[in-house]
Amino acid sequence: MKKIISVFLCAVIVFACMSICVSAEDFAPTYYIDSVGGDDANTGLSENNAWKTINHGEWVFVPGTKVLFKRGGVYDVEVTMTVSGTRENPIVISSYGDADEDKPVLRTANHNEVFDFVDCDYVTVSEVAITAPNGGGIWIRGLNKQSNGMTIENVDFYDMQNYDSHHRDPFGSGAADARAAIIVNGLWGSGYAHTVNDLTIRGCSVENCASGFLIWGIVYGNPADSLGSVDRTYNKNVLVEDCYFNNMYAEAIVVGVCDGAVVTNCTSLNTCLGGAEPLPDGSIEYFTASMWFWGSKNSVIEHTEIAGQKNYGDAMTVDFDADSNYCTYQYIYSHDNIRFMCNNAMGGRPQAGNTVRYCLSVNDNVGRNSMASGSGEVDFRFYNNTIVNGPEMHVVNVMSGIVANNIFTFKPGYYFYYNDRNLNAKTDFTNNCYYMAPNPPFDLLSMNTRPDFAGEDVTDINSFKLIKGSRLIGAGLERDDIEKMEYDFFGEKVTSNNIGCYGGDGVEGELDRYTLFDMISDSFRFLAGIFTRLINGELF
Repeated sequence: MKKIISVFLCAVIVFACMSICVSAEDFAPTYYIDSVGGDDANTGLSENNAWKTINHGEWVFVPGTKVLFKRGGVYDVEVTMTVSGTRENPIVISSYGDADEDKPVLRTANHNEVFDFVDCDYVTVSEVAITAPNGGGIWIRGLNKQSNGMTIENVDFYDMQNYDSHHRDPFGSGAADARAAIIVNGLWGSGYAHTVNDLTIRGCSVENCASGFLIWGIVYGNPADSLGSVDRTYNKNVLVEDCYFNNMYAEAIVVGVCDGAVVTNCTSLNTCLGGAEPLPDGSIEYFTASMWFWGSKNSVIEHTEIAGQKNYGDAMTVDFDADSNYCTYQYIYSHDNIRFMCNNAMGGRPQAGNTVRYCLSVNDNVGRNSMASGSGEVDFRFYNNTIVNGPEMHVVNVMSGIVANNIFTFKPGYYFYYNDRNLNAKTDFTNNCYYMAPNPPFDLLSMNTRPDFAGEDVTDINSFKLIKGSRLIGAGLERDDIEKMEYDFFGEKVTSNNIGCYGGDGVEGELDRYTLFDMISDSFRFLAGIFTRLINGELF
């Protein structure tokens, strides 16, 4: 049974003792807990009188209250809290002591959460480590009211049920069941009637945990049901920045039912490791992807590296899912994943206004890409991306939009897959560069040439800048539905309207002209790849 800390009884006690002319913040206590040198007989109100554990009934929570765990210690914590600070004076759970000591470790051995924040406002958790080998990290939920201003900052999550469960984790019943570092509300869980707004997750790390941050608003109805209606209440102003994910069997971040969410400057390495092989009959066991939108709008994932995903069914970098609209992936470095992109519109309703721009994909080449699956995409914008050593790209459900200024270099034997629907679609394919594959018939006027990249080291992103004199420099399209960006993928000022994710005037290097002999050689490589795919039964 979790220890339950309620703000309401504590507030009654505190306010009864206060002078009418003194604010509550003047009486906000700071509690010190020291698992090595503390004593539960102490007052807990100073470093020299620290408690040893959290097992006390004397807590007073008002705006400005602090609970500080001494660095270097290990603490059993399994707490449900309903408390509220203010924007100016949040309630703080953090650390104290020698900065050279390890962060205090807050843990539970049970199948439960370390922290369960119910109907809380302006609580900050910072500078601690959280582990739960049989449980989960933090659950933030709104049962009776909207939650506002929660901040999780510089928290290290590690060792949480990280193994292949051979199915997707449940998203509806807390961090322990979802094997997650942080979960907000729950997808289709019971009792979640209120959103979590102004949530900030900053500077955190997640390692050896099955799942990272699963952020859900409120949804009624299933987007996959074409006969049903879907009602959403979106989390507003969610920010995830400067976070690191590594060695995880499931997702890093799910932006679910959010409006105006931003995920920026994050790194995701070796996630989605579960389900790495198809079943014996060739079917897919389950699906996971590292960072993706589910039923969100007006949200962005940017300036992020995603690499090493292994889930055979998904493991893509770009994923607009479950009726996500007007969302954007930009400035993404994707490499060595199963695929770069596979979108999944549901319920007979096409998704609208989604954008992919200034991204670099290298060796995401095991499974095919899909610009639009399911119900398709309208007003879809895909421009100034560089796709290197990519597999087949399906574009059959892109009904309107623009695909322009991109470099597509395919594995030998791979190409754009399309059908008659593409030939009649209102999607403009123009000013692209194709290499190692023929131009699709709806883009015959684009270039078919070897990209003039600056280097050959595929592990160095600077290899994918363009050499001075490249035909791709200045060959990009300018149009109202292509937003003019200030910076390119490499973080440099855009000074030239190029094809690909590089926006400069070219770097120094030897320009290797694409000759007739090169064209013939590459054509043979393409045909050899087609033959190999045919022999292996992969072509149809």
